[in-house]
Amino acid sequence: MGNKIGFGLYGSGLVAPFHAKALQASEKARLVAVAARSPEPRAKLAAEFGCKACATLEEMLQDPEVQVVNILTPNNVHYDQVVACARAGRHVLVEKPPAVSLREIDGMDAECRQAGVKLGVVLQCRVRKPIQAMKHAIEAGRFGRILHADTIMKWYRAEDYYFMNPWRSSRRAGAGVTIQHAFHYVDLLQYLAGPVRQVYARMTNLTHPRVELEDTLLAIVDYESGAQGVVEASTALFPGTDLRVEINGENGTAIMVGEHMEVWKFKDERPEDEGIRRLGDASQATAASGPAAFGFCDHQVVIDDMAECVHAGREPVIPVMSVRPTLEWALAMYQSAKEGAAVSLPVTDEEAAWG
Repeated sequence: MGNKIGFGLYGSGLVAPFHAKALQASEKARLVAVAARSPEPRAKLAAEFGCKACATLEEMLQDPEVQVVNILTPNNVHYDQVVACARAGRHVLVEKPPAVSLREIDGMDAECRQAGVKLGVVLQCRVRKPIQAMKHAIEAGRFGRILHADTIMKWYRAEDYYFMNPWRSSRRAGAGVTIQHAFHYVDLLQYLAGPVRQVYARMTNLTHPRVELEDTLLAIVDYESGAQGVVEASTALFPGTDLRVEINGENGTAIMVGEHMEVWKFKDERPEDEGIRRLGDASQATAASGPAAFGFCDHQVVIDDMAECVHAGREPVIPVMSVRPTLEWALAMYQSAKEGAAVSLPVTDEEAAWG
């Protein structure tokens, strides 16, 4: 096995095979074990990927080969599991959103720091090459003043998606298009153009009448920089089309569609721009039309980075506190939709989002 870092997966749901495939393909990490309460999917994963099967997280944490645990469980139970891993001396990668409250994010960060373990978040869209090109261009000042930063996610999910697992139709469990699906792309706007000053959101259910959740979000965003933007996200729009992330500045525009660069145009054309325009793969599915219609390459980048962190002792590429502003933005949108009014950040009553 060489110096490969040992990983364990806690959870055997929809996203678990993507983590397992990423670990299988990695030259820096290896899959040691999978733990889950449900015996059948746990056994199936372990057999398919040639790893150990554990009935509980506690059992897996007793395995000295497991150095990092990937938390793949429903969003509202991440906190206790992250803390258990930290207290057992294990590094953690937690699926998005890392928690459903700011207090939980602060608490898990404190627990991991006290235990001396690393805590990263699986927001793999941040590592896509077009997003990294946008980030570097913003930091280099190529856009000049950012005028608009938008995300448009017009996806489709059949109603049975929400009943695959009980938590997928529960707001308190961290379900709904805002916190479960659009969180990736709200995070990209926060990463690229944030922080946010104010949001005004409307949430509706257009095509899933048996589900007591929003399937559509519309929000107007004012950034602290003076830029403005919109968040448009839905799982109601058949057949589902690829997401768009758009950055418009006074000196240029960049647009990512799916995972490829659709537009890259600046007043100061540079030799490297032609190569940047070819970044990404237009044929790669990105979950627009189905919950399992995406690849694992971005997951592998995040996992490989965590393996490097364990060796080098540095911070992960997506540390949990860098995601805190994204959760606060999401909570502000829930509060705004509930009150029918604009909400300024910071959020003062995060429980208002779930009431």
